[in-house]
Amino acid sequence: MIQTSFKILIVTLLACTTCSLWACEEAEDVSRIAIAGGSLTEIVYLLGLEENIVGTDTTSLYPSSAQNFPSIGYVRALSAEGVISLRPTLLLGEDDVGPVTVVDQLEKLGLTVRTVPEEKTAQGIIEKSDCVASILGVSQEDKTKLKESLQEYVTRIESMRDKLGRIRVTLIFGINDGVPTVAGSGTSGNALLEMIGVDNVFSNISGWKPVSLEAMVESNPQVLVVPQRAVDISGGQEVVIQNKSIQMTEAGKKNQVVFHDTMALLGFGPRTLEAAEDVAMQILSMFSGVAVSKAEEN
Repeated sequence: MIQTSFKILIVTLLACTTCSLWACEEAEDVSRIAIAGGSLTEIVYLLGLEENIVGTDTTSLYPSSAQNFPSIGYVRALSAEGVISLRPTLLLGEDDVGPVTVVDQLEKLGLTVRTVPEEKTAQGIIEKSDCVASILGVSQEDKTKLKESLQEYVTRIESMRDKLGRIRVTLIFGINDGVPTVAGSGTSGNALLEMIGVDNVFSNISGWKPVSLEAMVESNPQVLVVPQRAVDISGGQEVVIQNKSIQMTEAGKKNQVVFHDTMALLGFGPRTLEAAEDVAMQILSMFSGVAVSKAEEN
């Protein structure tokens, strides 16, 4: 029984490894690309291959010209008919592209599908970009240039991490009926905060969760990071800042709030590295470049 289970585990691991390697294999024809995932659209533009795009999903908001292509729907809710109608030679999808039944149907119809693996880290963004470049047949020289340009962001972010490590931060995804929803563990928001090395005061909860006034007061973040989505659904920056839960925190009292584009912050494409560096620099400037001591933390 144990031997059988072990064999199944080995076969599964080998299959996953093969799938991961296959995912980045060069596609035979990239002349007509349908993209399901905003971060992938950013990468295709960064590679200068936007002329090959025939359709994008609703998360492909940057650059603005990406919104001019016919829409294939939402990355996790595609329709086979909508994709096929554009006669693509390749569907380039995020790791959560779906539904699975639709992706399977598209492959059975003969469409080449590449689902790009994702790890929500700085290095993961570099690997994702390299994977897309490989799929699209970009030269090794251009792939190296892309890696080096992205690595420059990572190097600068890492140089700030020690100074940021004890600053308490909350990323707010929205405010509904006066109640903030924050980034817990396993979210792209938490991954962003981990990337710059700050202390996510709500890392003890899982997922995106609404939190009470008492929880906000107890956690007492020194800085808030707020994506534009939260501003839009809450009614503006002032509404966010004046929220009672926020005003009870150090961040609210001192107006230590960083606002940023949603997809840049949370999309985990190349712009996320730029956004992470910008957020880190803004937070450092709030503390005059001096990290908060453990005594201050308590």
